[in-house]
Amino acid sequence: MFIVMIRTIILYVLVFFVMRMMGKRQIGQLQPYELAVAIMISALAAIPMEDISIPLINSMVPILLLMIMQVLVSLASLKFRGARAYLCGKPSIVINNGKIEEAELRNLRVNLNDLLEQLRLGGYPNIADVEFGIMETNGQLSIVPKSQKRPLQPEDLKVPTPYEGLCQTLVVDGQIDYENLEQVGLSEGWLRQELAKFGITRIKDVLLASLDTQGRLYYQKKEPLQR
Repeated sequence: MFIVMIRTIILYVLVFFVMRMMGKRQIGQLQPYELAVAIMISALAAIPMEDISIPLINSMVPILLLMIMQVLVSLASLKFRGARAYLCGKPSIVINNGKIEEAELRNLRVNLNDLLEQLRLGGYPNIADVEFGIMETNGQLSIVPKSQKRPLQPEDLKVPTPYEGLCQTLVVDGQIDYENLEQVGLSEGWLRQELAKFGITRIKDVLLASLDTQGRLYYQKKEPLQR
C-alpha cells in the first residue's frame, strides 16, 4: 500500500506539472488536439497506479514526451497561421445577417436544437434578435445581436463614466496579501487602522477585504462558528 501511495504522489506531481506547462485552459476551451493530449496523459497516469508491476518510467517518459509535443504544436500554432488553421480549425458563421446557414450547420454536424440551445444559454431565446452567430474553434457560439437588441451602453446615451480599474484584494480568509498591499502603496498598519474603524481588531476575523480604485475599502467579517 505504501508503494501505491508513493507512486500516486509522484504521478500526481508529474501530471500537475505537465498540465501547468500546457497552459491555463478550461475543459470547454480546449482545442481538439489539446483535449486528446489531456485524455492520453490521464490514461498514461492511471495505468501504473492500478498495476504496480509496471515501472513508473514507462508512464513518465510518454507523459513528458506528450507535454513536449503539445508545447511545440502550441508554438507552431502561435507562429504560423497555416498551422493554426489546420490544428485548430477556423471559426464558422452559422447565422449570417439573421439567416441560419444550413450548409454550414451540416458541415459542422450541428443540428438546429443544439444551435437554439446555445442561443438560449447566450441570453438570446429569440433567433430573430441575432445578427451573427459564429461557431468558434472550441465549439462555443459567439453571438452578435442586432443593434436594436443589444444591451444599452452608457456610450449610447453619451453618459461619461469614470475609470474603474481592478479592485485589489488585501485580505483573503484572514490572511493579508502583502503583494497587493505593496502594489497599492499601502502598509499593514494602514489596513489595520482602517479595519479598526469598523470594530475589527484581528485580521483573522476578516473573510475578505478589498480596495477599489476610488480608495473605498470593502470588507466582510467571518461568520462565527456554530456549535
